[in-house]
Amino acid sequence: MRASLIRRACAAALVLAATLTPAGAAQPIAAAQPADAEPKSDIGARARLLGEKIVPHKLTFRNTTVGGLSGIDRDPCTGEYVAVSDDRSNLQPARFYTARIRVDGAGVHSVDFTGTHPFRQPDGSVYPPPSAGDGRAVDPEELRVDPSTCRYWWAQEGDRPQASNQPVIQPSVQFATRTGAYRGRLPLPSNYEVTLDDRGPRRNKAVEAFTFGAGGGLVTSAVEGPLLQDGPEPGLERGALIRVTQQSRDGDVLRQFAYPLERIFTTPDPSSPWPPDTGVPAILAFPDDPGRYLVLERTWVAGAGYKIRVYDTTTRGATDVRTMDSLAGQPVVPMPKKLVADFHDLGLSAVNNTEGMTWGPVLPTGERTLILVSDDNFAEDEATQIVALAVR
Repeated sequence: MRASLIRRACAAALVLAATLTPAGAAQPIAAAQPADAEPKSDIGARARLLGEKIVPHKLTFRNTTVGGLSGIDRDPCTGEYVAVSDDRSNLQPARFYTARIRVDGAGVHSVDFTGTHPFRQPDGSVYPPPSAGDGRAVDPEELRVDPSTCRYWWAQEGDRPQASNQPVIQPSVQFATRTGAYRGRLPLPSNYEVTLDDRGPRRNKAVEAFTFGAGGGLVTSAVEGPLLQDGPEPGLERGALIRVTQQSRDGDVLRQFAYPLERIFTTPDPSSPWPPDTGVPAILAFPDDPGRYLVLERTWVAGAGYKIRVYDTTTRGATDVRTMDSLAGQPVVPMPKKLVADFHDLGLSAVNNTEGMTWGPVLPTGERTLILVSDDNFAEDEATQIVALAVR
């Protein structure tokens, strides 16, 4: 989600709304662990900072403006990285970049862009800006390299209109060649559909996160915030539940789970007209466990700035909620989670609007590098920051 849009459970006693402990673990209310559920995995990865690099603001590369980088993945075919810009064709056509990022145990040494291509519509044309008003605009937020083919899959949030005369643009996960040509799309779960009857994803809270698991045979996505029918967004007192869905490469929904999103971490500046904004912009599968993920939670609060946290979570023991029309009032066991990193504890030069993450190379220590990128919103007071962590 674009944070600049921000700035320029529930009521019943039996609701499971993910009451969160200070350590970040979710506990169901009035919901017992099913007797036949698998025991929770012994999750608990830990991370340490390797280094960071700031990309020059509004860097010009091949007649485009580098910025808005909201998703990143490592290309197994080249060793380079691919990053998606969330420019909705307002500056230049919706696009992605390739880059060499030199990182090792001593830090992030360089970030060198090597290519860029626009995403193409089925007819071969580029995507128009929202101002065209024809319902064909896209909001790119995530890109993953298919480990089976090395083609690109990319997610865009679509748009829930604010007025009745504006078009609905459905979220999607599309397939593209390595030069951006359209090759199809993944059927998404029916409850990811934007409807006009107060159901489905909230505006700017749709599909912003997905990942490949099981060697590319499993596609897992997450909506950024709770669906409208699943209850309110997080507040100062409670978190909320968002949906995480496992699908086959053909789009068959295999399982769906509830992930507990943290409550808002502090009181906003009362003089600000902008409410807090929080959600999940990225999810990343562990290479050796198809049910285990890193989840990135990003929160912005007026007067306090950004809070960025990475959690280790698993589907083991969690309730399969794919047949539940609403999570409100349901005895749901959410995915358990543990904190991996809080960016405020890492010693970074600044905590920015981090929205993308991917695995990097393995270090001689046996740790795996985790590469994260921030979306600068093309704003002067924000930055495109590449962060490298070492994860045990």
